[in-house]
Amino acid sequence: MRRVVFNQKGGVGKSSIASNLAAISAHKGLKTLLIDLDSQCNSTQYLLGKNAGRIQNDVGVFFSQLLSFKLRPQKLQSFIHRTPFPNLDIIPSSPVLGEIQGQLEAKHKIYKLRDALASLDRYDAVYIDTPPAYNFYTMSALISAHSCLIPFDCDEFSRQALYSLMDNVEEICQDHNSKLKIEGIVVNQFQPRASLPVRVVNELKEEGLPILNSYISSSVKMRESHDQSLPLIQSAPKHKLTSEFLALFDELHPQMSSAVTNQRSKQSADKESV
Repeated sequence: MRRVVFNQKGGVGKSSIASNLAAISAHKGLKTLLIDLDSQCNSTQYLLGKNAGRIQNDVGVFFSQLLSFKLRPQKLQSFIHRTPFPNLDIIPSSPVLGEIQGQLEAKHKIYKLRDALASLDRYDAVYIDTPPAYNFYTMSALISAHSCLIPFDCDEFSRQALYSLMDNVEEICQDHNSKLKIEGIVVNQFQPRASLPVRVVNELKEEGLPILNSYISSSVKMRESHDQSLPLIQSAPKHKLTSEFLALFDELHPQMSSAVTNQRSKQSADKESV
């Protein structure tokens, strides 16, 4: 499953959501890859910490090599790096992405990421973090993916941007990737005691938008997690915020959650029979 986390608005928690879901996926034993396509490199910094600045072979190099016909492009595998966390790998981002975007568009390289990922079959899950814009990299990600998660931070500006965003995803689906689906809208930085977020979310539900049931609260614990370069499942496994991410992961993977429940029930029955 290749999953894009995308919103055209900045500050809605794309990198936090992508990184923490990927970390939970790896923690649960799934071989997981995170691809950072945002030139701000937030997911890269989050998962690699101080080591992020030492990496040379990043996604910027992957896209740069596509601009030269003299080079034999390295396969996507060459740009994969291990994180400190078991089962979790990353293709780091680079500020160079912003510099070469226009050239990539002019040379019609929009399908290159899709083609590269098609030959990469060793992962159970792939998460793609995108820039806060509907641009070449976001389109490349959506063309490459099976599903799209949309973070939503409960304010009116985000609400207005949401409709345009969903139209853009639908256009990609119709013109480039018929298998792409909107998996759901992730309510992020939610404050249940504040009237505005509650009202906005309820109105979106009434409109029939695919709001996921698992909300992510606003918490300083997320900033602490960023500062430590440790996803929540490692830095605060018993915190409420971590539990919310776990609930979101289970909602996105109901079959996996059901399998774990059945296994626990069987273990309990075995103990009672002894």
